[in-house]
Amino acid sequence: MASLLTFLIFQSSLLFSGVIGLSWESWWTYDGISGPAFWGLINPEWSLCTKGRRQSPVNLEPNKLLFDPNLRPLHMDKHRVNGMLTNTGHSVLFRVENSTRQHVNFTGGPLSYKYQLHHMHIHYGLVDQTGSEHTINGQTFPAEIQIFGFNSQLYSNFSEAIHRAQGIVAISVLLQLGDLSNPELRILTDNLEKIKYGGEEVEVKRLSVVGLLPDTEYYMTYDGSTTMPPCHETLTWVILNKPIYITKQQLHGLRRLMQGDVGEPKAPLGNNFRPPQPLHHRPLRTNIDFNVKQAGAKQCPSMYKEVYYKANSWKLH
Repeated sequence: MASLLTFLIFQSSLLFSGVIGLSWESWWTYDGISGPAFWGLINPEWSLCTKGRRQSPVNLEPNKLLFDPNLRPLHMDKHRVNGMLTNTGHSVLFRVENSTRQHVNFTGGPLSYKYQLHHMHIHYGLVDQTGSEHTINGQTFPAEIQIFGFNSQLYSNFSEAIHRAQGIVAISVLLQLGDLSNPELRILTDNLEKIKYGGEEVEVKRLSVVGLLPDTEYYMTYDGSTTMPPCHETLTWVILNKPIYITKQQLHGLRRLMQGDVGEPKAPLGNNFRPPQPLHHRPLRTNIDFNVKQAGAKQCPSMYKEVYYKANSWKLH
């Protein structure tokens, strides 16, 4: 009843402000009456955001992970790409140039098909204790990069694939505060001053997306959704079991970004994360064999002793 009343009030406010008919895209946010709890009420076509049972992000609990011996190493092509870095008003978006001759493809891992790189989003907090969408054992991290590709063997483009089964893969890279940044991340953050306001964009050349990945073959995977409206449940998520690093200076650059344009900057862009969603009995699979110690192995993960993500302190073993 309370949700219905809130929805009616919201709809009335739209009518009085004379904005009915404008793009729905401008009417969702990450807080307040248009925040994640109300996405499924704002627009009927976004009903999955409220009613879906395979929603993302999720909290990854080590004691719920299921070792799957059939999971293979994930492979991503190494060549560099050009694209546009944009402040969308909701997140920092890197979209690959359409005319790219050599596509970056993802194969292996939990994937049965070849997926083609399409874009990346950066989610981050206004303080160090929050920012990531996925959480590990209830702990959040300063930022998260999500790398999206579409199933290029079954579908012709991203727009088609996002509506279809096994259409999209999303690779999640969690970011931890450190003294030295990932070099490819610096290519992106060095351009932040040029996209301070919503709608601004800048060309980025020769970015190595594989260079953004941490040095690990271990990951966790589950079936989920996009973390923005319309919350399509067509994604295979792959969360890598090691962070890359971002500096305080880079985080400061992200936190200077604004949602609106120069004339009406609105609020800071940060805190652009959706809270974890219920699992609803979905399996969380991993290629980490927590029960086996290999002879002579220096890095052999164990469920409780050697999981990479440990609270916000992130002690790497």
